[in-house]
Amino acid sequence: MLSSIEINSIYLVALPIILGLILIETLISNILNLNVYKKADTFATIGLLTGNIIVSFLIKGTTLAFHIFLYQFKIFEVSAFAPLWFQWLITFVLIDFVFYFYHRCSHRSRFLWAIHMSHHSSEEMNFAVSFRQAWLGPISKIPFFMILPIIGLDPMMIAVAGVLSTLWGIFGHTQVINKLGLLEWVFNTPSHHRVHHGSNIQYIDKNYGNLLIIWDRLFGTFEPEIETVKYGLVKNVNTFNPVKITFMGWQEIFSDIKDSNSFKEVLYNFFGPPNINKKNT
Repeated sequence: MLSSIEINSIYLVALPIILGLILIETLISNILNLNVYKKADTFATIGLLTGNIIVSFLIKGTTLAFHIFLYQFKIFEVSAFAPLWFQWLITFVLIDFVFYFYHRCSHRSRFLWAIHMSHHSSEEMNFAVSFRQAWLGPISKIPFFMILPIIGLDPMMIAVAGVLSTLWGIFGHTQVINKLGLLEWVFNTPSHHRVHHGSNIQYIDKNYGNLLIIWDRLFGTFEPEIETVKYGLVKNVNTFNPVKITFMGWQEIFSDIKDSNSFKEVLYNFFGPPNINKKNT
């Protein structure tokens, strides 16, 4: 099984590939006059990514140790009855399944949306936007993904498959790749993910999958890309300051909690769905 050092080497291998994709996308954008990159927006992305990397670095070892601890109490001994190839397959599938519900909750629960909204705050769509990650995102995932070692998935397999799934997610953030034929039925392609980043009314809260689109088709959250996508939030943040972007959702939550008239209203303002009329969605 891979060590944590070898897991990090996956990022080192992927980095030149990612930079190459951004370069190709930039060239295509210039040739076709798409103007998909804007300096201020890209700097905001760098600021958000920096905070996410710092938090990830601080809790990475603890999260892996937590998964190893939970693995002691696994319900199933998957490695005892499944060949290695099937263990990898089921790990990728179940990571994506958990991600679907984590992502869906991040759009439908206000305190999780306060974390996740920074990823949707860009009014652009390009490979770099995939790195526009929430500072508290690595922490908010823990309660969801802890189920994986409990049901018997190897923690190191979870870590590796999680990294590779994340790299696939980068591929979805682009305007220069059109629809991909039969792949559209199974995978979360750039076309499907453009919909997810749209503020068009029919695109809101659609296409939550990361690697696969089958969960959205099964659970009624799928929407094909038909109308031209308008990127960003219903109420855009109108700032490129990563600190403001990170905390503006929390400011609105605590402002509403302060104005609450009952404990029930406090709970609703924290755990309830985002208010589309007052804030971003």
